[in-house]
Amino acid sequence: MQYTTITLTIDNGLAVLTLNRPDVMNALNTQMRAEIADAVKAAGAKARVLVITGAGNRAFCSGQDLGDRTNVDSVNLERTLRDEYEPMLRAIFDSPIPTISAVNGAAAGAGANLALAADVVIASENAVFMQAFSKIGLIPDAGGTYWLPRQMGFAKAMGAALFAEKITARQASDWGMIWEAIPEAEFAAHWRARAETLAVGPTAAYARIKQAMRETYDNDLNAQLKLEARLQGECGKSRDFKEGVLAFMEKRKPHFEGR
Repeated sequence: MQYTTITLTIDNGLAVLTLNRPDVMNALNTQMRAEIADAVKAAGAKARVLVITGAGNRAFCSGQDLGDRTNVDSVNLERTLRDEYEPMLRAIFDSPIPTISAVNGAAAGAGANLALAADVVIASENAVFMQAFSKIGLIPDAGGTYWLPRQMGFAKAMGAALFAEKITARQASDWGMIWEAIPEAEFAAHWRARAETLAVGPTAAYARIKQAMRETYDNDLNAQLKLEARLQGECGKSRDFKEGVLAFMEKRKPHFEGR
């Protein structure tokens, strides 16, 4: 697919997907959602880690492009979420490689929840998150009612949804909504260093970490312990595990093959 609303680069196992509509604060339209889904799948097949970020200095993603008239009509909202947002979000959530949202500015509405779909969210301290939906008579969508209670707790999630107030990156970090907030001057170098660390890590183990963490919400203790044992058994048979132990014994950095 030729991309017109995003860019995708892959280098040394690191894929960087950039939302590239800075003139509209990287707002999501039909074309962008399709391109994101395609690029995420391409990265999952070719890279070892994926970073999603936004072009420009103002925004990571301002949410649904309200100028995209084909999706503003209330008749189309349910269809748009099912046919366009769900494939995009599932592609990120189901990616076999670690995913990072590098939130460089405002993340509002569906843009905030697109960021939260990644495994790890790293934000610049100038970034803000906003569940803006109730301001136009809607509920949080694009996974918002799923991510928010799990990542920041029910009380904070309900307040964020009802009041639709800006949440600073520092607040988001303190509340457990994101992994970390980084000073703006250090942000780009920091998220790249984080991504490069994962890119040389044990990719197969990362995939199983993602699986175990996600399934815990549906399992009781016995089921989760059995899942841990099975996944750990698989990791224990891997060449990465043998290399990790050998590197530890030899007091050197491991050289993981990944998948």
